[in-house]
Amino acid sequence: MKKITISFVLSLLVSIVSFAQVDRSQFPKAGPAPVIKIGEAETFTLENGLKVFVVENDKLPRVSFTLVFERDPIMEGDKAGMTGFVGEMLTAGTANRTKDELDEEIDFIGASLGASSTSVSASSLKKHQDKVLDLMTDVLFNPVFPQEELDKLKKQSITALATSKDEPGAISSRLSNAMVYGKDHPYGEVQTEESLTNVTVEDIKTYYETFFKPNVAYLAIVGDMSKAEAEKVVKSYFSDWEQGDVPSFTYPKPAPADKNMVALVDRSSSVQTVIDIAQPIELKVGDEDYIPSRVLNQIFGGGSSSRLFMNLREDKGYTYGAYSSFAPDKLVGQFSANASVRTEVTDSAVYEFIYEINRLVKDGVTQEELDKAKANLAGSFGRSLESPSTIASFALNIERYDLPKDYYETYLQKMNALTVADINKTADDLIDPSKLYITAVGNGTEIKDKLAQFGEVMMFDNMGFPAKEMAAVDADMTSEKVIENYIAAIGGKAKASAIKAAKLEMVAEVMGTQLTIELIHDDANMRFAQKTLVGGNVMQTSVVKDGKGTASVQGQSMAMTDEQVDAAKLGTYFIPELYFGTMGYTLTLDGIKDVEGTPAYKVIVATPLGSSVTNYYSVESGLKIKNENPVSGDTFYSDYQEKNGVLIPMTQTIKSAMIPVPLEAKITNLEINPELTEADFN
Repeated sequence: MKKITISFVLSLLVSIVSFAQVDRSQFPKAGPAPVIKIGEAETFTLENGLKVFVVENDKLPRVSFTLVFERDPIMEGDKAGMTGFVGEMLTAGTANRTKDELDEEIDFIGASLGASSTSVSASSLKKHQDKVLDLMTDVLFNPVFPQEELDKLKKQSITALATSKDEPGAISSRLSNAMVYGKDHPYGEVQTEESLTNVTVEDIKTYYETFFKPNVAYLAIVGDMSKAEAEKVVKSYFSDWEQGDVPSFTYPKPAPADKNMVALVDRSSSVQTVIDIAQPIELKVGDEDYIPSRVLNQIFGGGSSSRLFMNLREDKGYTYGAYSSFAPDKLVGQFSANASVRTEVTDSAVYEFIYEINRLVKDGVTQEELDKAKANLAGSFGRSLESPSTIASFALNIERYDLPKDYYETYLQKMNALTVADINKTADDLIDPSKLYITAVGNGTEIKDKLAQFGEVMMFDNMGFPAKEMAAVDADMTSEKVIENYIAAIGGKAKASAIKAAKLEMVAEVMGTQLTIELIHDDANMRFAQKTLVGGNVMQTSVVKDGKGTASVQGQSMAMTDEQVDAAKLGTYFIPELYFGTMGYTLTLDGIKDVEGTPAYKVIVATPLGSSVTNYYSVESGLKIKNENPVSGDTFYSDYQEKNGVLIPMTQTIKSAMIPVPLEAKITNLEINPELTEADFN
């Protein structure tokens, strides 16, 4: 035990008194910013123009090589999406190795190898560096670009594109980019099924031969390697690489809107609205406003203590989170503030966004906010230095953006010297609250009129193109007539009503696994059963009968609430349109909309308890082509075939947030008016 002396007691009392005298209601005053000693990357350049940066770190016996190509953004036009294939095509096989052989050799030594349209990278244990460099340079210098790999990649991309067309976040991103940059700018153009289909192996080869040149490349080496060794290694593997002319491109500089403008994508099944408020800004790494913009963003929308977060989530409860960014770019930067909010508070949320943007520019920030932001960012910066790759990226940035050699060593000093006036000047420099693009993806019927208070509302499709002008609904057309036309189109009321029950089996494939959906409709007795099987195993069942419902997922059953039963009844009937009237449903005709290029009447079907779905019926054929359900997602109907004198859609394409890719389900077995027993609904 420590001996207790008079001096020990006195020192303890002094400590207690000193602690008691500290005013803990105030943040401690920040001391001088520390001088950061960053291990400088050593550099050298090969005769072919390849610039090499070496960051030696012998703490672990590993080494990584990252090759980056500095090229201007390119417009891909009718081949949009082509650059997305380049990396996978590079690693799909070489003149010396097949793709499988490449993968096997990489796995055998526990290494990694990857590529993109602007980079090739590899890493391994130090003892395997020659092997991994042999593989990396084989991919770099000897790709064969197999046609079968491109065919597979195109199919995957088209499937992913189809999924993204119904993903609110992806739609919002396309819409915001279209507004900020325009479709005639590399940052605003979008991939389409047609543009992806247009890409050929020759396009990939031409891109590779044009842009993969050493004189526009930087090689960063991080790990257990000295500069002297790096010079030998790099010369051995990269000195024969021939330089070449690389084209450069210029584009018109996007400008802010003349006034606040609202862009809306109508997604009827949405129960939330994705809001993004953006404008182009002049901001590059190293600019006078660059470091202040990091601090400004931390205060405004950089985390859970920011103004946006505290207002829209903590105070108003509109969203789970609201954030902002000031993104620098060599061509044109972007300011953005975004959140996903409940449909009913969309206009209120936009109001608060604009209020906070105006307050930021007009009233500025406080000293307390500035001190907190500096402390937070200084901590993040310090933690980033623990990674050797950070030092390599700093070295690359200094070269690429022509920064002072001590830019990052003095980063914290520059940030610590910023004043409230500096941050306020940056807000004023970068943001114009009167020239914002306000974009929204959500239920247009609910939010369009409410958004008009913020500016002219322009309608767009889910790819960010202006929505097609649809003809006005004829004065004598009603929702009831749309339904009558649909029943007539499928064969008439007499034949449709003769179908009292149906059993059907639908089969689809999800990422190589067969999915089977079995449905039983007993319209005469208002009974319904569904079973979903994956790989032959029952995963989910649901039953509605006697006004009640049960659902089971992987053997765990639970009773449906009245509201859930109410919503389920919208899909209980085999031909639900026959029963809209008797069920007391309310129908609303909401104009003519563009559904994947087909003009269609939009009919909102609402139950007495408030559940609803939205159906779309082709103006030309009268057939139902789409159903939007806020729970299960969107279903597209196609391949109508006559069964018992009634046209039935034999293919249903389902797009839902619950499945990773669109689900194309085909009816493989259909029984009309089968004999049903109680066992079918147990």
